[in-house]
Formats: sequence, structure tokens, C-alpha cells
Amino acid sequence: MVQVRFKNTQFFSVIFILFSMISCAQSNAINEKEIIVSANRTSAYLPLLQNKKVAIVSNQTSVIFKENGNTHIIDSLLSLNINVVKAFAPEHGFRGKADAGEHVEDGIDTKTGLPIISLHGKNRKPQPDTLEGVDIVLFDIQDVGVRFYTYISTMSNVMEACAEQGIPVIVLDRPNPNGHYIDGPTLKPEHKSFLGMHPIPLVYGMTIGEYAHMVNGEGWLKNNIKCDLIVIELINYTHHSEYHLPIRPSPNLPNDQSINLYPSLGFFEGTPINAGRGTEFQFQRYGSPNFPISEFTYTPAPNFGSKYPKHEGKECNGVDLSTTPRQSKVNMTWLVDAYQKSPDKEAFFGKTFTIHAGSPKLKEQLKNGLSALEIESSWKVEIEKFKQIREKHLIYR
Repeated sequence: MVQVRFKNTQFFSVIFILFSMISCAQSNAINEKEIIVSANRTSAYLPLLQNKKVAIVSNQTSVIFKENGNTHIIDSLLSLNINVVKAFAPEHGFRGKADAGEHVEDGIDTKTGLPIISLHGKNRKPQPDTLEGVDIVLFDIQDVGVRFYTYISTMSNVMEACAEQGIPVIVLDRPNPNGHYIDGPTLKPEHKSFLGMHPIPLVYGMTIGEYAHMVNGEGWLKNNIKCDLIVIELINYTHHSEYHLPIRPSPNLPNDQSINLYPSLGFFEGTPINAGRGTEFQFQRYGSPNFPISEFTYTPAPNFGSKYPKHEGKECNGVDLSTTPRQSKVNMTWLVDAYQKSPDKEAFFGKTFTIHAGSPKLKEQLKNGLSALEIESSWKVEIEKFKQIREKHLIYR
């Protein structure tokens, strides 16, 4: 009996050990598939910064993720005795609290004492004197993969300024939450602006690191100048990865839903229509006091990231998109709907509408009464041309 019990115990012990090993292997497999942002890959870029005077382009998203909290990359670099000499701040500022388009002043970071130079004030490109004495520039900002989201314009300007001064640029790559598709109207060069600098579709399906490669490789910097560029790559990322942004990339993109709908509703920035600014559902609804009476209404009020929202204090008749399924295209249904509901058709097109669209074509399509599907179909030829360019610069599949 004792021998039998021993054998049974041994058998169950072996089974338990095997089960534990399988569970452990499964756990490791899951961990191995976790996306690792490039900022966390310190061993890949710290050697490039040693004994260098470093400038960093960053904002509130520029963090190293840890189990017990996040560390801003500047704090991390300083703690590792990297000689960070200054920071450049994009739209919304170093701490990401300024309104969209708001003038951001130069300043001093109260925590580190570092000088902060705004790239969304009087200068949107680093000036030669601000790069004086800098040996290398580190760029680390979370993007959302939409042409008129200005961080890629800031990156292009930084690359160009550094190329002119012979200063290398390191881009720490981060996932694109809208990286799973390519869609929208393509920008025409004559309508180049800070809201779109290059001939790309509205949603271009690339990480910010891949985009940097494309800007460099396609000769899109001034005078075809080339930047000495290094991209630190992501681990375990594909363009089909669903990625939740743990930190809002700007004040009016508070969650996954707003980020996903932003490409479709961002056109409203160039119209009198409110797209949720002044509420807690930014880019998850749209409306106007001038729309016909509807069941869904809301009243915009000043809040974080929107000091002066459109139609402040006025009840807007609108459409609620907060539970809309995840989009894999730029959806024109809502823009067409808003245009049709607007009583003053000419006033619908604000001074930045064509800039947001990238050409006058979308305005003409709306005025001519094209359906959402007809408008979306008109983008296909240009998108296919872009895909051939994009393919050359992809890091991830």
C-alpha cells in the first residue's frame, strides 16, 4: 500500500510540475508578445548618448513604463548621468496641457531646471542658436497616425534643422493606435502647412519611426537634405496590433474611442461644428445649435484642453458616437450629415477646412452633394500610389 501511494504521489507531482511548466511557458509566451516601446529599450540607445550633450524633443507621453509607475525619459536620463542640456516642446507644450493651436512659450522645467524651447510658438523649427552646443537630439513623442496631428510636422522640422547643422537624430519609436489602415484624402503639395507637410493620405498606417525613415528617404526635407537618423525599433509590434495609449497624447484625445474617431471627426476643426470639445467626450460626438432639434443634446463648457470651445454655453443638437464600433477607415458619413444639417452651407467651410482636407477637392465634393461612399471611393487611386512609397520604409508588418 505504501509503495502504491508513493507511486501515485509521484505521478501527481510529475503532472503538477508539467502543468506548472506549461502554464509558465504560456505566461512567458504572453509576455514575449507584449509590445515594448523603444523608450524602455535603454540598452539600445544609452550608449549613443554617453559623453554627448543631448537635447530631447518630448512631452507628457515621453515615459519609460515600469510595473510600479512611469518615469519621464528626461528624469531617467538625468538619473543615469546623461548630459541633457535642453528640451524642445511640441504643440500642447512640454506637459501637454495647452489647447490645440495655442501659442506655447519658452520656459524652464520646474522639476529639472532644464530650459524648454517651444516649437509651437514664434518658431516651429529649431533655430541654429537653439541647437548650438548640442551633439545629438533624441525625439520621443507618442503619435496617433493622422496627418493633421502636428507631432509629425514637428519631427520633420527637427530632422531638417538637425540635418542643416550636422546633428544626428534618434527617434524612439512608439506604436500607432491608428496603424491598422491607410485611408483619407491625400495632401496636395500646394496646400502644405503645419497641419500637413507631405503628400500623404490623412491616415498613413506608419509608426512615427517609419514616418521619419520615409521623410528622409523620399527627400522631403528642404533641398533634399538628409538627416543622420537612427530609429530605435519597437519589440513585438505589428500594424495589426491593438494598442491602448496609457497616457492621453493631447488634452482632447482622452481615450481609445476618441483616438479612433479622430481621423473622421477631425475635419470639423475647420468648420463651425463642435466635435465634443468642452465636454468629456472629445471627438466622440458632434453638434451645433443650428442643427435641427434632436434627441441627443449637449452644452460645451470650458475645460481641460479647451478654454474656449465652439458654441460655449449653447445647447447643441448632435450625434453621439461614444459607443460606435472601432473604425478601420476614415468615415465620411458624419461630415456629410453635418453639412446637410447646416442651414448656412457657405459658412460651413472655415478658413482651415481645405488645409485639414489637404486640397479643395473635399469641399467641392460636399458642395456637389456626393455621398459618403462616393467621397471615400475617390481616394483609392492616390492611396494605392502612396502604399508603394510606404512599402519601402516599413519596419514592421
